[in-house]
Amino acid sequence: MDVDLRKLRYFVAVAEELHFGRAAARLHIAQPVLSRQIRALEGELRAQLFVRDKRSTSLTEAGRQLLEDARPLLASASAMRRRVATAARGTFTVAFMPGITVTDAVRALSSRHPDVSVELLRTTWDDQTEVLHDGRADVSVVRLPVDRRGLSLRPLFSEPRVAVLRSDHRLAGKESVLVGDLAGEHLLNDPDAVPEWRDVAVELRDGTAPRRRGFRSVEEKLEHVAAGRGIAVIPRSTSEYYTRPDVVHVPVEDLPPNEVCLAWVAARRSPLISSFAEILRSV
Repeated sequence: MDVDLRKLRYFVAVAEELHFGRAAARLHIAQPVLSRQIRALEGELRAQLFVRDKRSTSLTEAGRQLLEDARPLLASASAMRRRVATAARGTFTVAFMPGITVTDAVRALSSRHPDVSVELLRTTWDDQTEVLHDGRADVSVVRLPVDRRGLSLRPLFSEPRVAVLRSDHRLAGKESVLVGDLAGEHLLNDPDAVPEWRDVAVELRDGTAPRRRGFRSVEEKLEHVAAGRGIAVIPRSTSEYYTRPDVVHVPVEDLPPNEVCLAWVAARRSPLISSFAEILRSV
């Protein structure tokens, strides 16, 4: 039996909304049509997916299992369509993190494959591997750590990390600092990105850490540093790329370097990926 992806999309909408009316509106179809499609899916799978009465809709155990399996399946199908479309257009997309320059490698790839249009995609800490899984990028130059599941990674280089401080900060004039010197600071990074700071952080030990928020860009993080709302730890190349007079960058001696790798979906066998990896190794 082949599972109809359209029915799966309908199922996920109902499972997320837990309301057939809202799910139908989200899908832009009539509610009776949606109900028929869900009943057809249950018939094909020989399993009840929802418990539904006049007041509520809930997932059965089978429904919860299908939701767990359906989301990555739909994401994979969407990524496949995107990759096929980009291949048909003759494009190859290189993603890269802030502070990393891929100009020479992109020029070399374009020279080697003049029939291919090379596109660039700037990523963030949150989506540097997501763009591979969802098909937005063919390769991604990532900063570790990342979730390696389903990916191939090739090391490229490593670089020191620095603390970004407001220009009038007590440590601003230092030639270098230790992680322990930052123990009393509020870190704007995700603590998982700087586990060495996590081990000594006062705000984590005494529970005074303010509620954290995600940053969409390095520029946004620097704005918060300049406003005196905390410090950040970033790779040296990023600090050199994003300079401004109201923040300073101080090397942190006892932090391990940031590792940079080329990543791609392990199952892919594109000769362009191999070509770009070879070029990066030589640049």
